[in-house]
Amino acid sequence: MPQLADAAPQGPKSRFPGDMIMRMSRERIELLRHMATTYGDISEIHLGKQRIVLLTNPEDIRDVLVTNQRLFRKGQALERAKVLIGEGLLTSEGEHHLKQRRLVQPAFHRARIAAYAGAMTGAAIKRQLEWRDGMRLDANRAMMMITLDIVAATLFGADVGAESTEIGSALDDVFEAFTIGYGPLTPLLDLIPTPKKRRFTAGKKRVDATIDRIIAERRTSGADTGDLLSMLLHATDTEGDGTGMSDQQLRDEAITLFIAGHETTANALSWTWLLLARSPDAERAQHEEVDRVVGDRLPTMDDLPQLPMTRAIVAESMRLYPPAYIVGRRSTEAYGIGDFKFPARTLFLAPQFIVHRDPRWWPDAERFLPERWLDAAATAARPKMAYFPFGAGTRICVGEQFAWMEAMLVLATLARRWRIRVDGPDPDLEPIITLRPKDGLSARLEKRP
Repeated sequence: MPQLADAAPQGPKSRFPGDMIMRMSRERIELLRHMATTYGDISEIHLGKQRIVLLTNPEDIRDVLVTNQRLFRKGQALERAKVLIGEGLLTSEGEHHLKQRRLVQPAFHRARIAAYAGAMTGAAIKRQLEWRDGMRLDANRAMMMITLDIVAATLFGADVGAESTEIGSALDDVFEAFTIGYGPLTPLLDLIPTPKKRRFTAGKKRVDATIDRIIAERRTSGADTGDLLSMLLHATDTEGDGTGMSDQQLRDEAITLFIAGHETTANALSWTWLLLARSPDAERAQHEEVDRVVGDRLPTMDDLPQLPMTRAIVAESMRLYPPAYIVGRRSTEAYGIGDFKFPARTLFLAPQFIVHRDPRWWPDAERFLPERWLDAAATAARPKMAYFPFGAGTRICVGEQFAWMEAMLVLATLARRWRIRVDGPDPDLEPIITLRPKDGLSARLEKRP
């Protein structure tokens, strides 16, 4: 198609000054859904001088995230996230990002993560010992506690229970106080010492102090305890300058991995329990599969290939409720896509939440149908970027296989003994850094016969 420099895609217009900023802050999912359904595959809004372009066609998304990824940098949301996670893999750019990825990648080789399976099932068993038939609980909080135990054991080792609880508590404060601002005044608003800002600052100091103390103790001991932090401490860039990570780099990667292994997987599991509670046929199929393959023992990594329905349930949950619900990239130069050409510094958004529910790629798109993932032909025929819960390109999540194993093993372990019932309405969405169920997930435990 010709690229027309004087053409611009359509999109909703501001009804009053600051309208779009408010809608992006308070009604983000609703606004994105409206843009996609009303204005097509390429639409845009303006926040002051900032152009924000929404892409919902898999081919256009592939162009930005994969084919021409060198022409883009991280979007504004992750730029803001640097105040929490520094220059970790999630936020860093250029050569620094490439070096950090080379240093971190070996920690997630298959042989390495296989050793963490026991920590994953052990954390699920530990928490369910507190459960009773008919007990009411916040299922999101319960999943957060399980994944907190897992990330503490796999990242820091088994001897930091108190510290991991402190980090988890501080991160709760940080997430509750964190907002993603897209407006031109966002940097100025960050300077105002609001109560929310003070909670964020206090929580961040607690996280930093705890992780810095753990790193200092490990530097002094020099021991390799088999956890991810040991791998990072002893890693050297053999393809580059041969150096390892500074204490600041270790801190940035540790907090990045802590959030990725704790927050995102807990939310994925929470949405999964909600969907299973609404889908008795899928729940029954998963129980039959787990009973047949696992029985009374704990599941292992070797069982995962024999649990296709369990994997399909997790995949379908992340289709409907992707924890990473949107990806942003800012162009470093003028960039043409479709019939349009956009100037440098245009912000492009690729929303998993919207694309994963597009009926062009997903028949019965709004329904929870895990069996769709058991149809290999349908999966192969679907555009590759119609499903990208872990991102794409060189910035695809380095811990993807870790996350799959964690979600499947926790789900299989708990499903051996428990059903989680959600009696009330579905929770509202809370799209912050990840897609959370707003105000948690009120549920009732039901012990399986």
